[in-house]
Amino acid sequence: MGKKGRDLTAVFPGSFDPFTNGHADIVERSLEIFDRIIIGILHNPSKNHLFSEEERVALISKQFARYGARVSVVSFSGLLVEFVESTKSRVVIRGLRAVSDYDYEAQMALVNRRLSPRIETLFLTAREEHSYISSTVVKQVALLGGDVSDMVPAVIATALTRKYKATQKDR
Repeated sequence: MGKKGRDLTAVFPGSFDPFTNGHADIVERSLEIFDRIIIGILHNPSKNHLFSEEERVALISKQFARYGARVSVVSFSGLLVEFVESTKSRVVIRGLRAVSDYDYEAQMALVNRRLSPRIETLFLTAREEHSYISSTVVKQVALLGGDVSDMVPAVIATALTRKYKATQKDR
């Protein structure tokens, strides 16, 4: 429990298509600071996702099942600040891989603060070994048959292999 017996909860939002070892590292490190992490998968119908929302929720939930109620995975739509407020949290966790990520993330944090001054954004920098990993890179490597086992959790690597084998059969 956090300060004064409060349950300190943070929200880690993203599309997570697919969830990478960098994402997993941010969650693991956040659990050292917060009592609970809510992984929020943004519903974005205008984006063409490899994994459906339901698949992403199931895969990420499986990855963190050992933490029980400390990690929950849900999808949401609409404004991030409204989602964060609905969880009774005040903190958004964002991972930064490079300086170039900071420009965009800082802008979004300022917009979110304007929309809801009560909500704070906490930036965690990626560990060096994860700084080159992005969901886009993982998808490209996996599509071309490359080994992504050191870029994503095992449950995600298995799902990627299945997904791309199914796609190859459909061609």
